[in-house]
Amino acid sequence: MAPRSLLVVGNGMVGQKLVDLVVGEDRTEAWHVVVVGEESRPAYDRVALSSWFEGRTEADLSLVAPELLHHPAVDYRFGRVVTDLDTDARVAALDDGTSVAYDELVIATGSTPFVPPIEGRDLAGCFVYRTLDDLAAMREWAAVEGRSVGAVIGGGLLGLEAANALRALGLVTHVIEMAPHLMPQQLDRPAARMLERRITEMGVHIHCGMSTSAIEGDDAGVRSIRFADADADADPLVVDLVVFSAGIRPRDDLARRSGIEVGERGGIVIDDSCRSSVAGISAIGEVACHAGRVHGLVAPGYEMARVVADRLVGEGADGRDPGAPSTKLKLMGVALASFGQTVADDGCDELVFSDPIAKVHRKLVVDATTGALRGGILVGDAEGFDLLALMASGDVSTPSDIGSFLSPVSTSSIATVGPDALPDSAPICSCNAVTKGSICGAIADGAHTVKAIGACTSAGTGCGGCVPTVNRLLRSELDRMGVTVDQRICEHFAYDRQQLFDLIRFHRHRSWSEVRSAHGTGRGCEICRPVVASILASLANGYVLDGDQAALQDTNDHALANLQRNGTYSIVPRIPGGEVTPAQLIALGRIADEFGLYTKITGGQRIDLFGARLDQLPAIWERVLAAGMESGHAYGKALRTVKSCVGDTWCRYGVQDSVSMAIQIELRYRGLRAPHKIKAAVSGCARECAEAQSKDVGVIATERGWNLYVGGNGGTSPRHADLFATDVDDDTLVRYIDRFLMFYIRTADRLQRTAAWLDELEGGLDHLRSVVIDDSLGICDELEADMARHVESYECEWAATLRDPERRARFVEFVNAPEAAAEPGWSRTRGQRVPLPTTRREARV
Repeated sequence: MAPRSLLVVGNGMVGQKLVDLVVGEDRTEAWHVVVVGEESRPAYDRVALSSWFEGRTEADLSLVAPELLHHPAVDYRFGRVVTDLDTDARVAALDDGTSVAYDELVIATGSTPFVPPIEGRDLAGCFVYRTLDDLAAMREWAAVEGRSVGAVIGGGLLGLEAANALRALGLVTHVIEMAPHLMPQQLDRPAARMLERRITEMGVHIHCGMSTSAIEGDDAGVRSIRFADADADADPLVVDLVVFSAGIRPRDDLARRSGIEVGERGGIVIDDSCRSSVAGISAIGEVACHAGRVHGLVAPGYEMARVVADRLVGEGADGRDPGAPSTKLKLMGVALASFGQTVADDGCDELVFSDPIAKVHRKLVVDATTGALRGGILVGDAEGFDLLALMASGDVSTPSDIGSFLSPVSTSSIATVGPDALPDSAPICSCNAVTKGSICGAIADGAHTVKAIGACTSAGTGCGGCVPTVNRLLRSELDRMGVTVDQRICEHFAYDRQQLFDLIRFHRHRSWSEVRSAHGTGRGCEICRPVVASILASLANGYVLDGDQAALQDTNDHALANLQRNGTYSIVPRIPGGEVTPAQLIALGRIADEFGLYTKITGGQRIDLFGARLDQLPAIWERVLAAGMESGHAYGKALRTVKSCVGDTWCRYGVQDSVSMAIQIELRYRGLRAPHKIKAAVSGCARECAEAQSKDVGVIATERGWNLYVGGNGGTSPRHADLFATDVDDDTLVRYIDRFLMFYIRTADRLQRTAAWLDELEGGLDHLRSVVIDDSLGICDELEADMARHVESYECEWAATLRDPERRARFVEFVNAPEAAAEPGWSRTRGQRVPLPTTRREARV
């Protein structure tokens, strides 16, 4: 049978979710999907739009997997609009003159921003906050010198996201909300007041209960905002940019033209199966009106997409409410969650925990008769949201001591009730609607790591907030299945890396022989020997080739250089922050010319010199050190580079001296041995030219200090770094990095980058913050002392080598013939000497 035709009108987040679900579950190839999207680009994450100003690219935000764009069962038509529907013939006409016949049509056109009829709304400098094109226009406008103040009209969810975007642009930011408090659709007054305190501390100016009467300006653009209730002689609010985020209106014009029923206030009317009033047509997302309500959040839209997908390729609708108003998010770094009934009626009571010092507000609404949880609001600390939402939905019974769940520390989700108490239908990953049952199925099929579970189910691949819960569930399921995951580093040590690190640290071992005799068996292997070498180097910071440690090192560390494919080595001097003098450049050029070294500038703002023989390394490094440079540790599992832009010293957009900060960070952590390499970067403004958010440690300048990001990396599994702390001063920034790096070194597994470590860290980013910022484990003094010891004892390994004749004597190719050297074959490419080509590659001259 030929596949049936599914036409999806709209390629936003919800429309794309439907495509993913249908294609992923269509085992019988029953459907051919045509997607019509008005924008010229594939669907992207609108919830994270403000992160575009923090350095994330269009590719980072994209929700469409590259392979889906070329999938034989999917036909994407970008930059197109459906202009007309023949609902009887089931044919859709497009604006390019083509038409699409369909068996099922799903309208997912979303909504348009509502711009209130305010005088001056059409002035240059007025924007809406909806698409990447909107953001690009805002950034271009804000980049003009002298424009420093922005205002957002609307204090709802999108309004605060827009405010975050203005902050990222470096603008002084105002939020104007007509209601008495922020986020009136999701929060009550006490919760909103706590949110306002948190946001005000970030430097955002909040104006609630105020209505805008006019936007004033001239041909050059916006100049000020005047308030309706202000005195006639009151000064207006001076601004250079205005963003409208005063609500949305469903884009239901296609439905209206086609005779499909719409709600009194707009939106295509749908039933519990998301069907419209016309056969063969469904609606999902912000264009849909379910039970008289249009939802402006993505979570209900995703649920609608799942309902439709179940009906098309699954077992049919399962009675779920497609518009269940439950959501959890982070807004300007503040955790927010609401679920179920958020306001108590006559039959309910409210239980409230409010801590104005910690700026945490948690409210639970319970049935006055039965004590059953009906809903709640969490601000500042959303711990336990998943479990509480399950209680409110009835999937998990409400305990008699529900009042104790007000305290954030009492509601660690699965840990509180145990995984077995959760039904298979319990949602674990709200971003991708992954249930406990799906995760358990993946584990049963062999996915025995969090990363493998994510690859099978998408759990943990959204915001990452569910990763600790997925990890607990994984451990529980493996225990139940009787599967033991061997955490030992190898057969010679009955410990994982963290346990072995703690033992070496506690007993103050300083050699391989001490460690092996006290805690190991046998002679060791290629796994445990480098691990022990790394731990000893992290703790003692001594010369890595002294004593019995020399035999532990891998090929690169053994030569203090990176081995290349033709048996030669590379020389990589440290260039802190990318800053280098003309004299140093000239010296490196002369060295490269004299020794015939291939020269290349790296992506980490360093200069690599390739093609040195082992016996040449001491002489080359003697010249490099004489030029005022030192080892860049490119060969070790240690700090590599701290990349920087030019900052406010040269750049007209810079707000801090990024070069000086990068140099300070690189000189502080140089030579720091770790489970894996560490990369860092410092950007002088939100334009993020140093790409700090792709580094293990990323620092971005703000008007008030520095934002710290952690856990990013590029490579084969790129990960965007997480925002860890905002607007911190120089000393606080360095203190947090000290603690972060030393905690990582203590607890990570062998060869584990900070990104993978953070993904698997129990408690995730919140736990890391509690350890590093709040000192919840009481170890911060130890971590700082360990780092101070490293800084005080650091010495360039090549300087130490050249100072000691015995150490220098190691660098010969033939021990019995130290003067002899084997010269590999060479060819020339673009004027430089390179290894002879292999059979896989022809010479390029």
